Amino acid sequence: MDVKIEESWKQHLQEEFDKPYFENLVAFVKKEYKQAHVLPPGHLIFHVFNTCPFEKVKVVIIGQDPYPNPGQYYGICFSVPQGVAIPGSLINIFKEIQSDLGKPIPVSGNLDRWVEQGVFSMNSVLTVRAHETGSHRDKGWEIFTDAVIKKLSDERENLVFMLWGSYAKEKKSLIDSQKHLILTAAHPSPRSAESGFFGCKHFSKANTFLKSKGIKKIDW
Repeated sequence: MDVKIEESWKQHLQEEFDKPYFENLVAFVKKEYKQAHVLPPGHLIFHVFNTCPFEKVKVVIIGQDPYPNPGQYYGICFSVPQGVAIPGSLINIFKEIQSDLGKPIPVSGNLDRWVEQGVFSMNSVLTVRAHETGSHRDKGWEIFTDAVIKKLSDERENLVFMLWGSYAKEKKSLIDSQKHLILTAAHPSPRSAESGFFGCKHFSKANTFLKSKGIKKIDW
């Protein structure tokens, strides 16, 4: 199957695009876009891939479902467009960065500047019906995004994987801990951030690791 995606990702993922599950997934997603309000806009489904080529990835952040409210999700996990109110989880991420690195909390929740530096922030499910969290789970996206994680683990070295919350932590089995740094913590959601996300210092730990490997740090 010919998928419109950044060329380096296309080369690494073509074998997934050719599998029957992916054809079924595409058929499901196309049907959903025709009969429901689905997020993000179709051309932004692979936005994080198109903005951060395979060889440019330094840090991988794994989320679960896209924000289900129209106007929030545009293809980058945890990020919202300029001018949109910052969601609770992202506010807590910014609070932890402030505590960890002393950086002021941004006025915008747009994380494009992270992605451009190599922070690959990906949900495991890449589409959702508006106002229906989890409505596109178990349709094939998880098989695809698990393959993305494994491909990064197998074919890259010295990446930092940030796994927040029980769902993301389940992805640990896909990652080679001998080649990469795996950081785990509670989810930054307002419901759980006090249970181990605050104080995790993942952002300084990531930069210390990258620096030790001769890789440019992330300006969080």
